[in-house]
Amino acid sequence: MNKPLVSLLAFAIIFNIASWSWAEEAPPPVKVLVTYHSVSGNTERMAEAVVEGVKLVSGTQAMLKRVGQVTAEDLFSSDAVIVGSPVYWSNMSGEVKTFFDNWQFKFGVFPEFKMKNKVGAAFATGGQISSGKEITMLTILAAMLGNQMIVVSGGGAFGASATTEGDSPGIDKKELADAKALGRRVAEVATLISRASSR
Repeated sequence: MNKPLVSLLAFAIIFNIASWSWAEEAPPPVKVLVTYHSVSGNTERMAEAVVEGVKLVSGTQAMLKRVGQVTAEDLFSSDAVIVGSPVYWSNMSGEVKTFFDNWQFKFGVFPEFKMKNKVGAAFATGGQISSGKEITMLTILAAMLGNQMIVVSGGGAFGASATTEGDSPGIDKKELADAKALGRRVAEVATLISRASSR
């Protein structure tokens, strides 16, 4: 066998091995949907910080959308969903509640439980310290649990939150850091679950 042919064969073998290695090392990105409702801009700022946290985890892809813009494809193609709401009358806003209602009435997640085993988390903003932020996050998480999702916390006991009025006007650096921590933890957990399910 002549030398040029041997060299060509060697190159082909090395190229194929490299291609196989690259394919094994590059799984599809873990997709995290961060969605929210915001009028004043406070919840939107928290959502942007959550996205920053998601991006800290290698191999993840973050998508940021308002709840009214989310499509069925957005939901079903995501590995994790993080939902944020302002506190309205000690609960999630009507827009966020409609978003969850749409899971069934518009997107048809039930009875197949199409969101099953996806990671879910919540964040909230409220004017006062005891304005209902924990209740808001818990009702978001309850909707996710009802869809057999795997809920996680981060940045706080139930998720990240911010107080925006009174002695704490706007959102401070600590609250933004909590939102970032939530995004990072969700991305980490979603990555672990994705890797385990692909084995």
